[in-house]
Parts: sequence; C-alpha cells; structure tokens
Amino acid sequence: MSAAKNTLRDKYRTALRKEINKEVAKLTLDSLCSMENLEKLAKYGEIIEASATGILIKIDRQDFVSKDLRANLNIDQLIGKEVFFNIHEMDLEISGKIARTKFLGKKGFIIAVDYSSDSPEYWRECLMDFLPTK
Repeated sequence: MSAAKNTLRDKYRTALRKEINKEVAKLTLDSLCSMENLEKLAKYGEIIEASATGILIKIDRQDFVSKDLRANLNIDQLIGKEVFFNIHEMDLEISGKIARTKFLGKKGFIIAVDYSSDSPEYWRECLMDFLPTK
C-alpha cells in the first residue's frame, strides 16, 4: 500500500473510534407532522431535553412550514394536537401530543410533547442517554 492510502485509511479508522462528545452532540428532527391530516408543521427542530414521559423541542420560526405559524408570536393553536416526528440521528419515529408551547423571541419556540402510549419505552430511555447532561 502506498503512504497516501495508509494515511487516508488511518484517518477514517480514527474517525470511527472517536467518542461522541455529549456536550456538543445534537439530536435533530427531520420534520414535525400532524397525525390528524399528516400535514407537515415544521421542517426542522432540535431536541433540548427528554424524559421518560415527554420531550422538549426547539423550533426556529423560519422552520415552520405554514405562513400562519411563522408570522405569529403565539402558537398555542398547536396545543393538544397529535404529532409525530423522526429523530434523524437515531432514525426513530415517535408520536405524542403537544402539551405546551413557549415563545423565545428571536430564538424561536419551545414545544413540549408528551409521548403517546405506543411510543417504545426502551427508545425513550435511550434518548435521555444521548442528550447532554447539565
């Protein structure tokens, strides 16, 4: 093997062995959709916190699909809506009900989702392990 191939191979081997830095690791959503009519509500989100019963998602205003949601400072019309989302890094789809929302100003919104009863308990616990500890 040539020296260039060895260097390239070693680069990829070490990249695979690196530990995940939980302080900077992010879990993101591919989309947030309504279960009622399968309407896409948001095209991207970031998971802030998770527990065994629910999850907190941060969504920037520009990531909402509906112009109505992007233009509004209050998204309380989403409370009680059944939703599902796909966590990109885990390739996991979870469903739940929006429990509350909070406006963060220029940073966007925080949405609290309570898991539905059919959400796998094992994956809920794994999700808590992937998030940074404070």
